[in-house]
Amino acid sequence: MLPLASQLIYLFVIALPVACVAWTVTHEEIFREPREYCQNVCGTAKSLAKRKFFYLFTCEYCFSHYISFIFLVITQYKLLYDDWRGYLLAFFALVWVANWYMSLFGYLRQSLKVEKIEANIKDIDLKELESEK
Repeated sequence: MLPLASQLIYLFVIALPVACVAWTVTHEEIFREPREYCQNVCGTAKSLAKRKFFYLFTCEYCFSHYISFIFLVITQYKLLYDDWRGYLLAFFALVWVANWYMSLFGYLRQSLKVEKIEANIKDIDLKELESEK
């Protein structure tokens, strides 16, 4: 078993690609068409199982669970315990940290958009003032 400090470092490092994959699939332009298809099926399917299956590709929180599971299988990362309990704790901790990363990224991205819009408004106001002179 790794020392606790190393386990925590692994947790925060492994959560980065989990967050990256979950965010990219559920938000970025490259996956827009499949995501729109999934949203359409999710909203129109008669079967509850089909609606829920396609919903997971539109929700970063839901999708991060599946990506976390895949990364746990690949890395065999365990947290605190060396048996199945270590995998269980690692799974939920990984989802939690990855979602913190995605929330932080979403907030940062939104703040940058607001700043860009405010800068554009100031540019337009400045140009209007210059044209009035």
